[in-house]
Amino acid sequence: MKYLDLKRINAPYEEEIRQAISNVIDSGWYLQGGAVAAFERAYADYIGTRYCVSCANGLDALTLILRAYIELGLLHSGDEVIVPANTYIASILSITECGLKPILVEPSLDNCQIDDSLIKPRITPRTKAIMIVHLYGQCAYTERIADICHRYHLLLIEDNAQAHGCTVPYAAELQHSKKTGSLGNASGHSFYPGKNLGAMGDAGAVTTNDAQLAETIRAIANYGALRKYVHDYLGRNSRMDELQAAMLSVKLCHLDDITHRRQLLASIYINKVDNPLLRFPRMTNSVWHIFPVFSAYREQLQLFLKARGIETQVHYPIPPHQQRCFLEWNNLSFPVTEQISREELSLPCNEAMTEDEVCAVVEALNSFAV
Repeated sequence: MKYLDLKRINAPYEEEIRQAISNVIDSGWYLQGGAVAAFERAYADYIGTRYCVSCANGLDALTLILRAYIELGLLHSGDEVIVPANTYIASILSITECGLKPILVEPSLDNCQIDDSLIKPRITPRTKAIMIVHLYGQCAYTERIADICHRYHLLLIEDNAQAHGCTVPYAAELQHSKKTGSLGNASGHSFYPGKNLGAMGDAGAVTTNDAQLAETIRAIANYGALRKYVHDYLGRNSRMDELQAAMLSVKLCHLDDITHRRQLLASIYINKVDNPLLRFPRMTNSVWHIFPVFSAYREQLQLFLKARGIETQVHYPIPPHQQRCFLEWNNLSFPVTEQISREELSLPCNEAMTEDEVCAVVEALNSFAV
């Protein structure tokens, strides 16, 4: 059993995708055309924001947000951005690439999201933003984080690379239910093929309600120009192509069904796995981009499942502060992050799987012993 079989995942939409791609080919327009514009409108509407600006990938999406805020004078070189210590390194790379300083904050072991009780003590006069990461498909937003941003006049940036379609229930400060990607000042999205809403290559987007921010991001991503040959910024080339946009528009129509299917399969794991050697995090309203299980015996568990034909992955075995590219952090201690990195194992959980396949994984998990 593969961890993630992309061919099988895309098979139900194959004819729709082929037709969408054929339409792009027939149009003779392959960049910055109608397919991209249509996806941007549809995705903004789906997320619940006024604007969506497509780009090349998820890392670019986050970087463009920060670059635009620098151009608009809301961020400056050396400003601090609070970010979870346990995240995929792209979240942090977007900060360092812009000459900003990441301030790492431990997660809660209970749900693996940034521990909002630890944020306030890390705020200094140089703190200008908080970047929350909806890790594994679970919403990281809390009322406490919103209150901190309001009280200290901090930008709230979402890394929504793993949580397409995640809905936050009604909360007083939101007025009504919202989707991740519409909770802060701006959000970066990744459509890497393995995501719940995945392209057939790299692609990304920014969502926001800020018209000036959206316009600035669009310019920076297009060589710094909103008009051809008129360059207002030191820009870059970061654009989604028409083929990826056409495919994403097809799959966006099915995203809610994909989410419901993943949630159903995840509930089987949650309700039927019964093994004291395994621990599940508390994850509510998750879209289950990743289904993590934690065990002090991860290596033995992974080999045990492999021997039974069940493929798994580890997200992420080396935390950012222990990476060689951040040598200055290598002597720091983040015990909760390190425990998560040491114990996490990702189980197969995607919409292409059958309930019988999930039950087979459950049976294997329940029989694991050391």
